[in-house]
Amino acid sequence: MPLVKLNLPRPDELRNGWAAFAAVLAARGWGADVYATPNEWLYHDGGGNWVCLRFNSNHQAVMIGHDHEYTETYFKEAAKYFDEEETDLLAGAPEWWSFNLSPLPFGEWIGFIYGWDGDTWHRAEYNLSDGFDSVGLLKACSLNGTDLLRDIASDAPGLNGKPPSQDALDALVSAGPEITYEQLEMVVPGWDIDAGLAAARKFA
Repeated sequence: MPLVKLNLPRPDELRNGWAAFAAVLAARGWGADVYATPNEWLYHDGGGNWVCLRFNSNHQAVMIGHDHEYTETYFKEAAKYFDEEETDLLAGAPEWWSFNLSPLPFGEWIGFIYGWDGDTWHRAEYNLSDGFDSVGLLKACSLNGTDLLRDIASDAPGLNGKPPSQDALDALVSAGPEITYEQLEMVVPGWDIDAGLAAARKFA
């Protein structure tokens, strides 16, 4: 069965916004929701929906996740648990996609598995909603605006209830893992800037 080509941002296009979001959350004290390890980038929206981007090599990665409200696919254990027909999220996929399909640390079920081959994202062929569009990763990574980043940062005590400037938000996303102390402080004054910088650096 042929794979379906996806029009999604490359991992390097996701990196800066993901790092900026992790920095803001870590500065606020929410660093357990969005962070990076040496082999994966993780995102949790605080409401049970999540994504993990895991790297198998410089040119191979898988992105897995689940939206507990909108995922209509049932993969392996989920199909058995909910007594639903299984969606084979690996149909037609190369063997390396399976290198790490644990839903931990955030989830119990997997709703989508996307593979990156160094050039293009692909998924198995199915006609169900897998939850990726609703899970909010692209919004969190500021690829369709900085509204979410602005909303969270607006609670920083040094802003006195006003949102950070658009220029400051844009500079933060543009810098990604290389954000400076001053750039992060412009967005979240009064929060733990050192913790935010440490979180961003892990995406480098």
